[in-house]
Amino acid sequence: MRTIVSLPGDGIGRVVLDETIRVLNAAGFKAEYVEGDIGWEFWKKEGEALPQRTIDLLEKHKIALFGAITSKPKDEAFEELAPEFKEKGLIYASPIVKLRQHFNLDICARPCKSYDGNPLNFIRRAADGSVEEPPVDVVIFRQNTEGLYGGVEWTNPSEQVHDAFMTHPRFVKNFGSTPKEDVSISTRIFTRKATERIVRAAFEHAKNYGYKSVTVAEKPNVIRETSGMMYKMAQQMQAADYPEIELWNTNIDAQMMWLTKNPETYGVIVAGNMFGDIISDGFAGLIGGLGFACSAQMNPETGVAVFEPTHGSAPKYADYDTSIVNPIAMVESACMMLDHIDEKVIAAKIRKAVAKVIKDSKVQTYDMKKVPGKPDVIEKGAASTQQMADAIIAEL
Repeated sequence: MRTIVSLPGDGIGRVVLDETIRVLNAAGFKAEYVEGDIGWEFWKKEGEALPQRTIDLLEKHKIALFGAITSKPKDEAFEELAPEFKEKGLIYASPIVKLRQHFNLDICARPCKSYDGNPLNFIRRAADGSVEEPPVDVVIFRQNTEGLYGGVEWTNPSEQVHDAFMTHPRFVKNFGSTPKEDVSISTRIFTRKATERIVRAAFEHAKNYGYKSVTVAEKPNVIRETSGMMYKMAQQMQAADYPEIELWNTNIDAQMMWLTKNPETYGVIVAGNMFGDIISDGFAGLIGGLGFACSAQMNPETGVAVFEPTHGSAPKYADYDTSIVNPIAMVESACMMLDHIDEKVIAAKIRKAVAKVIKDSKVQTYDMKKVPGKPDVIEKGAASTQQMADAIIAEL
């Protein structure tokens, strides 16, 4: 029997994870779940949102299902810290980012595929005035550990750092006269190894699953060094190893426009950390929002992999007497886990059940009913989190 590390995290993370484990059990997946501590409560009472004991669990068992996380700005995080830790110079850092960097979970895949019958699917007006509902089937490969999320930042940088930046003529011209204490700097660092890994992962996915194109969605006309390196590497790789797959290059801003004009055109998209985060949320909006958006982040060399919905902890919903949030993104993330550990038959079985529930339209959470997420939505006919899981289990 396989052991899975369950990481509920914060807010709605626990309820969507608990309901997903019920679905996994009903589908016949045999596993033992060991819970790991992660999230805001551990920051407040221990000064560490990702305790070493949780890292040790994942080191041992390799595979985790993760619910959701709460992150707040630095000053707010400090204010909520237990008094005995406030004199220790602790600075809050997102535990999921720390998890990615500790285990080098640099490959992040975020599929966005529309379900037939989902009332939240993207529609557009055709030339003859009729309404079209283009199918969306896109997988975004996001470099997960570098770029703007690398954490190499300064406010009022040291003399050494400031002097280093002053060696660049554009820094001198644009910022040289600004007092050092008035400067904040965030870096965007790409390495060749990590960029090669994410681009190759995108091409391999396209090859293995029959996608005809890979699109690099960056900004090489402006961010010439980092975006430029990714696109150049993709060009060389496509020519040498994947000539049968088309390589497209789009600027991230234009891509965000085009995804609502012709989303059916795109297959696999690859981008750096920030742009991958942005575009995956953009495509998620076309398939119903973050209630349907799943993800995997992994390190193929070590076998460590974490599977999570891309939504947040939604604290405003966490204290409702009856949970109203949509668990499908978490269920789909679990299906990605099943694919990863070669339990593809069970994954297909669950996806088929989810698709049937959505198409039948008898059980819909508040987001699918297009009503505000208030406590009274259950009385108005929306399904609770548990009822949605019950419906999926009934189909199973």
